[in-house]
Amino acid sequence: MQILPFKQVDVFTQKPFWGNPVAVVIGAECVEPAEMQRIAAWTNLSETTFVLRPSSANADYRLRIFSPKQELPFAGHPTIGSAHAVIESGFASPREGKLRQECLAGILDLSVEITETGQK
Repeated sequence: MQILPFKQVDVFTQKPFWGNPVAVVIGAECVEPAEMQRIAAWTNLSETTFVLRPSSANADYRLRIFSPKQELPFAGHPTIGSAHAVIESGFASPREGKLRQECLAGILDLSVEITETGQK
């Protein structure tokens, strides 16, 4: 069994355990879709995401988003939480204040803002 980085991110808050949580698995190229679905059911959060290398040269990373029951083409708070985890882990870095995320809904431009406290 391969061990992958896993993070639970609180979205829409700066206080731990007050936000909208999303589970993020980084570098999930070796995880099959059925296993992604099983992991999403296990976390029992509204969404669990899997970060992969992009399949398009126009994106910084690829994101697969799963609810406990199905894969989703896009979801807001998982996108935001996963972008935070991608930057924090060094998987991808913003360029000129932007990240480009590839997901089932297409390639999306995300604006990245660094706050005074250095948080993204």
